[in-house]
Amino acid sequence: MHITLAPMEGVVDHLMRDMLTQVGGFDLCVTEFMRIVDQLMPKRVFYRMCPELNNQGCTPSGVPVKVQLLGQHAHWLAENAYRAIELGSHGVDLNFGCPAKTVNKSKGGAILLREPETIYNIVSVVRQAVPKEHTVSVKMRLGFDDTSLAIANAQAIADAGADSLVIHARTKVDGYKPPAYWDWIAKIKQYVDIPIVANGEIWNNHDALNCQRQSQCENIMLGRGALAMPNLAQVIKNHKAHMPWEQVKGLLVRYSGYELFGDKGKYYPNRVKQWLGYLSRQYPEAEALFMRIRALKSADEILQQIQS
Repeated sequence: MHITLAPMEGVVDHLMRDMLTQVGGFDLCVTEFMRIVDQLMPKRVFYRMCPELNNQGCTPSGVPVKVQLLGQHAHWLAENAYRAIELGSHGVDLNFGCPAKTVNKSKGGAILLREPETIYNIVSVVRQAVPKEHTVSVKMRLGFDDTSLAIANAQAIADAGADSLVIHARTKVDGYKPPAYWDWIAKIKQYVDIPIVANGEIWNNHDALNCQRQSQCENIMLGRGALAMPNLAQVIKNHKAHMPWEQVKGLLVRYSGYELFGDKGKYYPNRVKQWLGYLSRQYPEAEALFMRIRALKSADEILQQIQS
């Protein structure tokens, strides 16, 4: 089984990728999306989004990282895809799944699922630009308003030459509300012949097994579930026990060090509260800690509460 750490804008940055891949179980990471409009982005933007490019495109623990691009203009996506590869990205991923209103309004992300022909053109042009030995993958949802174009979109992606496809088994309208419709992935698999990775609503080993059975996919992508249980990939792949709370607290302290002494210290209070929100799903102690720090704005005060 191959497990990928999902891209989550504003959540899974290089610091979180470093921490979760050190915990183990992941085979690949995908960056938060880089939004492409009408230019070739400067190299510094790639390095800021994916500092792992300074480490042969891998996290400190050696897990390869793939840059994800989002946009609607095939030419500029292709130019930036080539640059990502040039700088050391382990392939390129194209985002046709982001449900954010601001992104969709500017014709990026999931809104393009209304236009299979546009998706075909983008993937085709990017695939031609990227050297054949490097992979071009795509992430999509089941659709925008509904699933009526799910198969057409997947076929467009496969026919355009994509090497693999991640399917988040919900529409844009579904957002992140359960359930995920894993059985739809199995339907799509009947019409395309490229590898498919199943994504959505995998919180524990039971979910992973159900997802694999219903989607008929061995490979999965984990997002929010990995934030709620930091060793979820190890639980699923290697049958490890759930990480105990004391160990999770240790990760929170380490994360504090990353954030406070890294380049994102000003975001630390919001980031750690956000992570505790996910952890609360699996750990009652996380909810209690969140209640203690929710009104705090000082990093030192927050860290003191975590260590208490």
